[in-house]
Amino acid sequence: MSDDGDESVRVWLVERTYSDDEQNIIILTYATPDGERYFRKERALTSFSDVRDTTAAVDADPGNLGQTGDPDLVEQYAAEAQRMREAHDPDDVI
Repeated sequence: MSDDGDESVRVWLVERTYSDDEQNIIILTYATPDGERYFRKERALTSFSDVRDTTAAVDADPGNLGQTGDPDLVEQYAAEAQRMREAHDPDDVI
């Protein structure tokens, strides 16, 4: 995957949290392997039968990536992205 032009960027799942504001919102954070950029997806759980797979990695539009900024968070995201890359194929359901 390339980081330039119209190419998508592969990002790896590094964090899954529940929204503080709404209990039925799950926030999935994916990051680049270097931890420098992240992609966040919010998923509303509308019912117990609402089953959508969460994969180890997704391909994101570079324009949808944010800068991590915090050095500690960059390190954390990089370590977790590396762990996910080593343990899972991109399409593995997590």
